[in-house]
Amino acid sequence: MSRPITDTLRYLQGGTFLDEASDALAELVNAVDSTGKAGEITLKISVKKMSKGAMGIIGKMTMKKPHEAPDATLMFPTPEGDLLTQDPRQQNLELKTIAAAPAIPLKQVGAN
Repeated sequence: MSRPITDTLRYLQGGTFLDEASDALAELVNAVDSTGKAGEITLKISVKKMSKGAMGIIGKMTMKKPHEAPDATLMFPTPEGDLLTQDPRQQNLELKTIAAAPAIPLKQVGAN
């Protein structure tokens, strides 16, 4: 039986390849969870014969992360084709600030 591929992946790029792939997977899972859209990670391992029987192994990772849609700004159209942030069909309320009433000291009941 051959060695598990994870053993080889642990050696790639001084051990950082597998750590970066793990971090990318966590990032992808969070992005998919928050957007509800699919994403993917592709791991590519290139093997090349080098001199004197050695093999050159290169690991490459790409991630396609879903993006959240930008928030929509609600605006209201006018008959002229303009856009307003307030509905032109709705009346404005005349809101006023009311002065706060003076504080009344609290009574103490049953003080010893």
